[in-house]
Amino acid sequence: MTRPMFAYTKKILESVSFDPKLFSKELIKAMKQLLPYEIEQLKDWLLNFTKEKPELRKCLIYVNQ
Repeated sequence: MTRPMFAYTKKILESVSFDPKLFSKELIKAMKQLLPYEIEQLKDWLLNFTKEKPELRKCLIYVNQ
């Protein structure tokens, strides 16, 4: 996938961040589609994004597997 896929993934995750269950589902789908270096970028982005959203912190287990 190209760089636009990473940007699209972030946009989707931001739009579903109101629901932790849906956020987890979209995160799992993203992990299957992104390249390894994009997954590393996503991990960094998620750490910053979830600082203010503690209900989403448990979703980080999907990127740490």
